[in-house]
Amino acid sequence: MRQAWKTTLYAYVEQHNRHEVDERPQALLTPITDRRYVLMMSERRQRLREWYRSRELEPIKSQTKAKLNRVREAEGEVHVDLEFHVQRVGQQKGNTLIEERLESERVVLVKEEGDWVIAQIEHAAPERKPMSTLIQDKKLLQEHRSTTRPFLNRNVLGQSKPTNLTPYRREMAVEYAELYWNEPNPQFLHFEVDCTNYVSQCLFAGGAPMNYTGKRELGWWYRGMVADREAWSYSWAVSNSLESYFTHNQSGLRAIAVDHPNELKLGDVVLYDWDGNGHYQHSSIVTAFDLNGMPLVNAHTTNSRHRYWDYQDSYAWTEATAYRFFHISDVF
Repeated sequence: MRQAWKTTLYAYVEQHNRHEVDERPQALLTPITDRRYVLMMSERRQRLREWYRSRELEPIKSQTKAKLNRVREAEGEVHVDLEFHVQRVGQQKGNTLIEERLESERVVLVKEEGDWVIAQIEHAAPERKPMSTLIQDKKLLQEHRSTTRPFLNRNVLGQSKPTNLTPYRREMAVEYAELYWNEPNPQFLHFEVDCTNYVSQCLFAGGAPMNYTGKRELGWWYRGMVADREAWSYSWAVSNSLESYFTHNQSGLRAIAVDHPNELKLGDVVLYDWDGNGHYQHSSIVTAFDLNGMPLVNAHTTNSRHRYWDYQDSYAWTEATAYRFFHISDVF
């Protein structure tokens, strides 16, 4: 009886799973007294209903696996950190589309008149967290310097430009993106805000040449452990810096901004500005297309595979969200 709260929690997980695909209003399977959450989820269901219809997609089923990462119990109150692995299946023009993503929540349960109820639900939206180029960088280096294995690309040392043009191997970039969508490559530093680091690794796997300058604010490079420090350029790991690099760089890794997502190809990049203020906070890479020719993307931070490019199902998304679409050059 000591963990009777788990019955309420498991009912909530089932309800969370049903909300992924069932657009109809439903009676709550478990009592939730967090009015803000109930209102937000009602608005989200309405948005997703319109989103599915605009994509000509019929949601069929969802499978949600929940993992309890942390539990803190007190008298009459329990705090639980949950990780959801969501696999959503839909039908579009007679074909099946499968999307996967990982999300985190913090759930607070309290005991009221002998029954457990959910008093608060907080959705993590790590895609909204900026990757600071100074303070967080220093913190990350301190946390990871003794745990990461160095990666050193000797082909870029002492040479900032390739000697011959080479093709961008889009299929290899996608293969890498698929291999590491839900786990980090141990040869690279893994960041708390990891989306741009992951995209850069995918581009590099596709043959994009590093532009090694030795200066963090210049070029696009990752060198590895140097003098007990991980050495990488801001454009390698910071979304806003990658956007600037794509916009201004004229040699090596080059990208052309296009106006519409249907102009993208496999291995191209989508950047996200959640607040519409010109500061980009999230990066993804195109790994597939739906039956309407619209890109599906992989990403880290909130690990995602074959997610619809516009992210309207993300807790980070807002009505002000703006995008940059970059077509990576076919040769370097």
